[in-house]
Amino acid sequence: MGTVTLGVSIAVPEPYGSLLQERRASFGDPAAYGIPTHVTLMPPTEAEAADLPAIEAHLDTIATAGRPFPMRLSGTGTFRPLSPVVFVQVVEGASACSWLQKRVRDASGPLVRELQFPYHPHVTVAHGISEEAMDRAYAELADYEAAWTCGSFALYEQGADAVWRKLRDFPFGSGGNAPAVPAQGGYSVDAPSLRP
Repeated sequence: MGTVTLGVSIAVPEPYGSLLQERRASFGDPAAYGIPTHVTLMPPTEAEAADLPAIEAHLDTIATAGRPFPMRLSGTGTFRPLSPVVFVQVVEGASACSWLQKRVRDASGPLVRELQFPYHPHVTVAHGISEEAMDRAYAELADYEAAWTCGSFALYEQGADAVWRKLRDFPFGSGGNAPAVPAQGGYSVDAPSLRP
């Protein structure tokens, strides 16, 4: 079956998701339309395709133990000079994101991995582009605000075309079907709904 590249994240719902994706594209980030707007819980990770059922069961267990929580974004930050990233800050919900990401990568599960940098929940709006464009992203989104109730996270797979596509939603609590957010940026990217 081979290997797959997986990621676990919380989608930023509409109308915020598309707006931030469009802004990311406007700064010249070529990855903008291949990555749904999100808060990462597990960065890109190689896994055996045969392990997908165990991975989904692991994520299901985490989601069942979780509860919806408030998320709020406000202002910008950057990881420069360590990493060429400008982001919108998660100012509410960060501790819940930290709780989730630790469980996703827990040593007892199938997604064990070390992180290159300490975990810091954020929404990337510019990555690996010119310094001038990164400065513009930092300044133009400095007053950005968004808030919603986070009701789920999702498992994504990166295709050979570098586009991330959702494999499955994992709603918090007893489960159930979370409705989908409309596609962002013209791609048929099915992202979980996190409406309040």
